[in-house]
Amino acid sequence: MNMNKDKKISVVFFGTPEFSLPFLQELAESEKFDIRLVVTQPDRPAGRGKKPTHPPVKKLAAQLLELPCYQPDRIKEQKVIDKIKSVRADVGVVVAYGQIIPPALLDAFPLGVINAHPSLLPKYRGAAPIQRAILAGEEKTGVTIMLLDEGLDSGPILAQEEIRIAPNETAGSLHDRLATLGSALLRKTLIDWASGAIKPVPQNHSIATYAEPIKKEELNINWQRRADEIVRTIRAFDPWPGAHTFWQGRRLKCYGGNIASVQLMGISPGKVVRLTEDGLLIGTGDGNLVSVSSLQLEGRRKVSAEKFVRGKPNIIGAILG
Repeated sequence: MNMNKDKKISVVFFGTPEFSLPFLQELAESEKFDIRLVVTQPDRPAGRGKKPTHPPVKKLAAQLLELPCYQPDRIKEQKVIDKIKSVRADVGVVVAYGQIIPPALLDAFPLGVINAHPSLLPKYRGAAPIQRAILAGEEKTGVTIMLLDEGLDSGPILAQEEIRIAPNETAGSLHDRLATLGSALLRKTLIDWASGAIKPVPQNHSIATYAEPIKKEELNINWQRRADEIVRTIRAFDPWPGAHTFWQGRRLKCYGGNIASVQLMGISPGKVVRLTEDGLLIGTGDGNLVSVSSLQLEGRRKVSAEKFVRGKPNIIGAILG
């Protein structure tokens, strides 16, 4: 389908978390698009009071953009499919929605269903591509815009753009950079796709890798490992959910990990050596030291390493883990 370049592209947008917001904002603010419906997850209990809380996309769509918002429990139900089809949009756009789009909806849009995924597909298909790229020590990643099919992030590629992963990159900083990069790429790609200027490129499935969901046990810092591996663990789970160790029987989350420039011999893995301007120095399995710039003790707020030690000086000399 090649659309008239002067005609607005009508869109159903599927998205839920913070990552989706720049994409929705980009399309909503462009004169090229007519967003007819925003589909997001139902409100969920959150916080200490477990009060029903709107997902980020609902807040943006309803309060700021004044777009119609739909929150079905199950996208596969026929009544839900019928409602989405009834808006007669040209294209579906999926950015971190959280449910699998059923085949009946994949075929419902003349321009198909387009997905923005934060990796250079076919690498890191699946749920946690940002964290997995950092954990693996990748030097680059990026955003892929693709046509959805019935597989897991396996559809043909419409566009890709890569960025370098900085040495001090956290999941939070990479998340934000990829969302900014991807939102602009999505807008351009949708326009080019609608005009017939893009030919989809099939993925090479033989080299595909899978970014499996993060397991709870992966959050626990193993001080017996190499310093570079420990640093990547800390950064991959910063700011959420936070890599942790244990001290005096309580969970202690660590943030801002770096390999320390200080070299000291004979430091046991997990031993807290001292406080420096870079943070709290801790021993590792390869003899190097890791510096941690912020900490959060279970039940307390996140604070700088300096403030933490000021309140709990007995952590110096302790063995963590």
